[in-house]
Amino acid sequence: MSGSANVTVIGAQWGDEGKGKVVDWLSERADVVVRFQGGNNAGHTLLVDGVEHRLSLLPAGVVRPGRVAMLAGGVVLDPWAFLKEIDDIRARGVALSHDRLWVDAGVSLILPVHSRVDRAREAAAAGRALGTTGRGIGPAYEDRAGRRALRLCDLADAELLASRLGVLLHHNNALLRAFGEDEEDGDVLLRDLLEMAPRILPYARDVSLELRRATSEGLRILFEGAQGVLLDLHYGTYPYVTSSHTLASQALVSGGLAPCHLGRVLGIAKAYATRVGSGPFPSELDDEVGERLGERGREFGTVTGRRRRCGWLDVVALRHAVAVGGIDGLVLTKIDVLDGFSEVKYAVAYENSSGERVEDFRAAMGGAGPWRAVYETMPGWGGVTAGLRSYGDLPVAAREYVGRVGELCGVPVDLISTSPDRNDMIRCDEG
Repeated sequence: MSGSANVTVIGAQWGDEGKGKVVDWLSERADVVVRFQGGNNAGHTLLVDGVEHRLSLLPAGVVRPGRVAMLAGGVVLDPWAFLKEIDDIRARGVALSHDRLWVDAGVSLILPVHSRVDRAREAAAAGRALGTTGRGIGPAYEDRAGRRALRLCDLADAELLASRLGVLLHHNNALLRAFGEDEEDGDVLLRDLLEMAPRILPYARDVSLELRRATSEGLRILFEGAQGVLLDLHYGTYPYVTSSHTLASQALVSGGLAPCHLGRVLGIAKAYATRVGSGPFPSELDDEVGERLGERGREFGTVTGRRRRCGWLDVVALRHAVAVGGIDGLVLTKIDVLDGFSEVKYAVAYENSSGERVEDFRAAMGGAGPWRAVYETMPGWGGVTAGLRSYGDLPVAAREYVGRVGELCGVPVDLISTSPDRNDMIRCDEG
C-alpha cells in the first residue's frame, strides 16, 4: 500500500479468514480505515504487543494511533454493543474518542426486538435453521429494505424517533406474536434509546462526505469488509448467507464513492477452509485431519464461540470469490496451521453421487448435489513456518503450495500470515 492508492480488504471464503490482523497490518500504511457492511455478527481477534483485542463492530484500524476509523452507511449498528466495545477497547489502553471514530448518521440501528425476532425464527426453523449469530442482523437489514428502520440520526429528534419506532414495532411485534413470544414494550425501548442517545450521537457524521474530502486530500483509505464472499447475499451459498453484500463493490455503495476510489482489492483466505453454521461445504473433513486443523487453528468463533467446521482449501470456491469479488491479489493466513502435515490437499472440482463433475462453484451450488470435493495433493513441509517474515525462509514445499494456489485462482498471493502476531507477515514480492 503505497503512494495515495487505496486498498479494499474482503473475505474470500465463509468469513473468519483473519481479516482483522491483515487490516491492522495494512492500517499502518493508511490514514483512514472504513468498515463498510455487516454488523456485530463479524469478529476480529487482534494480538498487539501481547494484548488481545476482540472487535465486532469497530474497524480493526482503531488500534493504530492517529488513524481515523469510520463505519459507513452500509453497516447496521447495535448502539449498545458499539458503546460497550468502545469501553472495552479503552480499558485495554487504546485511546479512542469521536475525534477519530465516526459513524455515518444514516446507518440503520439494530434493536433488541431484532435479536428477539432473529432467535425466535431460528428456533422455529429447527433442523432448517440457517445458523445465524442471533444478533438481529438479518431483521435489521429487512427493516432497512422495508423502509421502516430507525437510523442513527433519528435519535436526535424524540418526536420523530417515537413515530418511526411505532412503525418498526408494529411489524416486528406481529412477528413475535406469530412465534408465540411476548411483544416488545415500545415505551421502555423509547426510554432506553433516548437515554443512550447523548452518548452515541457525537460519533455521527456524514461518512460519504468525509470520504470524498479524504480522497480530495490524497489520504490513503483502507476499506474493511466483514464476513466473506461465499456468504454474500446474492453470490454466496444461498440461503445460508449473510444479509448484506460482501463484495468489494459494496465499499463504493456504502461509502458513496466512485469506482476509481476502490484501489487494489485483497481477498483474505486461510490456507485451509472453515465454515460456521449451516450450509454446503464440499471440502469439510469429519475425521482426525479436520479435528487437527480445528485444534491447531483454534477454530472457535470470536462472536459466538461456536466451533468452526474445518476442511482442506477449496480452490473452486476461492476462484469464484476472486471472480465476483473483484479480487486483485490474495492473502493466505494461518499457513502455520499446516506445518507438520505429511501432505496437503486442495479441492479442484466437485463430484456428486452420479459421477457428475463440475469445476464451477455457482453451477454446483445450484445443481444436483450434494457434492464432494475432488482433490489434488502436494507434499507437506517438515519445516516450521510459524513466525517467519521472509518469503525466502519458507520451506520449499510451502512456497510451491502458495504458488499453486495463486496459479489456480488466476491472481498472485501478495501476503502470507504466519501467526496471530501483527508483525508476522510475509510480503511475497520481497522474496
